[in-house]
Amino acid sequence: MAVGRRNRAGPKAPASGRGRRKGKVAGADERERSGSGGRTRKGALAEWTKSVVTAVAFVAVLRLFVFQTFFIDSGSMRNTLLIGDFVYVNRLALGSPVPFTGLRIPGYSEPRRSDVLVFDPPHDDTLTVVKRLVGMPGDTLEMRDRVLYLNGERQDEPHAVHAPFPDVFLPEMLWQLDVLLGGPRDDYRPTRDNWGPLVIPAGRYFMMGDNRSDSLDSRYWGLLERWRFLGRASFIYFSYDRGSPRPFPWITEVRGGRIGDRVR
Repeated sequence: MAVGRRNRAGPKAPASGRGRRKGKVAGADERERSGSGGRTRKGALAEWTKSVVTAVAFVAVLRLFVFQTFFIDSGSMRNTLLIGDFVYVNRLALGSPVPFTGLRIPGYSEPRRSDVLVFDPPHDDTLTVVKRLVGMPGDTLEMRDRVLYLNGERQDEPHAVHAPFPDVFLPEMLWQLDVLLGGPRDDYRPTRDNWGPLVIPAGRYFMMGDNRSDSLDSRYWGLLERWRFLGRASFIYFSYDRGSPRPFPWITEVRGGRIGDRVR
C-alpha cells in the first residue's frame, strides 16, 4: 500500500512541472502579442502621419504653383468683383515664383490686355491686389474726362464704373512725368479722371480697378513689373453679401447667381 501511494503521488510532480512550463510559455505568448500590438499601433500612427504630411505637402504645392483662392474685401473692382466674392486664381497661366529662391516656374501664357490679374503691388509688400490690365509695354495711355484712350483710340469699357466725385489734382500722380509722352512738363497736373498721355516702357504694365472713382491703382503708385504677377482670376466659386446686417450672412445672404461666374 505504501508503494502504491508513492506511485500515485510520484507522477503528480512532473505534471505540476509541465503546468509551470506551460504557464511560462503562455506568458511569453502574451508578451509577444502585446509587443506585436504596440508595433501595430506605432505602424498605424506612422502611416497616418505620413499620409497627413503628404496631403499637406500636396496642397501646398497646388497653392504655390497651380491655384490660389482669393477673397475680395474692397470695392475697387466693382461690379466685376464684389466684396464677399471668393475667386479662384490660376497660377499656372503666368508662372509662379519658387519660394526662397530667385527662380520662377514659367507659365503657359503671357499677360493679356484686359486680363483681371492678382499681383503683389510695389507700394505695399503686405498686400495682394486684383486689378485689370489696361496698358501693355509700348502702349500709349491717356484718360480724358473719365474716358480711356489706348494708342489714340477711345476705349469702350462696359466694365468701368464712375461715381460723381469731384476731380482734383493729386501730387502722388506726379510719378507720371517720367513716362509722359514728349517728356516732363512743368505744367503737368494729373487728376484721377484726366492724365497722360503716358508711354508704357518695356517690361512694365499699367493696372486699373474697374471702379475708377475708388481704386488705388497704377494711376497713383506707378507701373508694375512682370515678376509681380501671381495669377489670372478665373471664376467666382462662392459669394455672399458681406455687408448684410442679417446674422450669419455667409449662410443667409449667399449670392447664388454669382457662383461659377467667369471673371472677365
